[in-house]
Amino acid sequence: MHDEVFRGRRRFAVRSMVAAGALIALAACSSGSSGGSSGGGAATGGDTSNLPATIKVVSTNPTTGVVAFAGNAANKGYDLAVKEINEQKFLGNSTIQLEKSDTKSTAATAAQVATTAIGDKSVAALFGSVSSNEAVAQSPLAQKGGVPIIYTQAGSDGVVIGDYTYRATPLMREYYPIIKKFIQEKGYKSIGIIYTQATPTLQNIGGQTLPAIAKELGMTVTGSIGVQGTTQDYAAPISQILGGKPDVVSILLVGAQNPTAMKQLRQAGYTGEVLGNSGASAGNLKPAGADGAGMVWPVDFNYQQTAASSKKFVAAYKAANGAEDPLNYAAEAYDAAWFLAKSIKQAGSADRAKIKDGMAVVAKEKFDGALGSGLIWVDRDLQVPGVVVRWNGEKEDLLYEAAGVSTSTVSPTSSGSSTTGP
Repeated sequence: MHDEVFRGRRRFAVRSMVAAGALIALAACSSGSSGGSSGGGAATGGDTSNLPATIKVVSTNPTTGVVAFAGNAANKGYDLAVKEINEQKFLGNSTIQLEKSDTKSTAATAAQVATTAIGDKSVAALFGSVSSNEAVAQSPLAQKGGVPIIYTQAGSDGVVIGDYTYRATPLMREYYPIIKKFIQEKGYKSIGIIYTQATPTLQNIGGQTLPAIAKELGMTVTGSIGVQGTTQDYAAPISQILGGKPDVVSILLVGAQNPTAMKQLRQAGYTGEVLGNSGASAGNLKPAGADGAGMVWPVDFNYQQTAASSKKFVAAYKAANGAEDPLNYAAEAYDAAWFLAKSIKQAGSADRAKIKDGMAVVAKEKFDGALGSGLIWVDRDLQVPGVVVRWNGEKEDLLYEAAGVSTSTVSPTSSGSSTTGP
């Protein structure tokens, strides 16, 4: 497991190399998709003539249970990418066969389905669970079994643990500081924080990253309360936080907890905006009605962002899903699937160890994808600038994109978890 301080310094060094042009952008190989349009170049020039007719890949994601909203959205992203990869004959006459296993939002089931897939020698690679708790159970199995596994979300330590493990989602603690621009524009001088202790991601953001941002901006943290994952009545912590009379309140919860807390916050008399996280996305705030309006959060992707490769992905996704707007989980999965396809092409083989070697080569080059342009991998984690959105009561409004927004003065915390999402 990497020391977080070392990783922070290495990321800075790699970003500097990218800015200097040391990394070579991938050339276009097709115009059919954002993933395909970033496909060519030296890293994906492998010989596909020796690939088997079918390459089996298994998505191990929760499609039932508390994290199902993220797992189902991710599977839609995988479906779209695989369809494009096969239709474009990106792998020559070989096609990817995507199978899906429901982890049921439990670590035990996630480990079980991963073990089954690893034991099936016809499976070339896995897409890991979006859930941190589940992913931590899967990674040691995949690494020991020598099976490439690519995650989206899954933001805790113990996920990216070796050369078979990758995460196609940026760490939330690295892009969350883009919320500074919003805070400064509003002129907030104090903040009260309520965060769940159920996930390493939000425990880190609420307990460390956000207080560090407040300190840098000269703000006072009037209160900080961690709540249990099973909490449904937030009246007591809300009363305590509002007792400190903060200028702004932050609520960092998972999925369906967000509308409950927002309703209770409004009932307690708070009318201002609320700093949240991407767990409030996927329409999770709709049950709160008008009470949910005004929650603002950073996220690695929004369907309204302006990168050309993002727009291509959004158009393709809407065409395939009845005009539905894609969530960030789908965009991450889409890029993850194209990363795997490029790695297989680079390897010229469906052998697990050779795909692993192919991933190492492909990860050295920046690319344009659903999540944006000029994306890079650092220590097998994908780096993405991010955007800031606000829920208006019915949908998300894009407030601004991270391009040109400085976050360098807020250093990622070295303790706790490397965080992305659920």
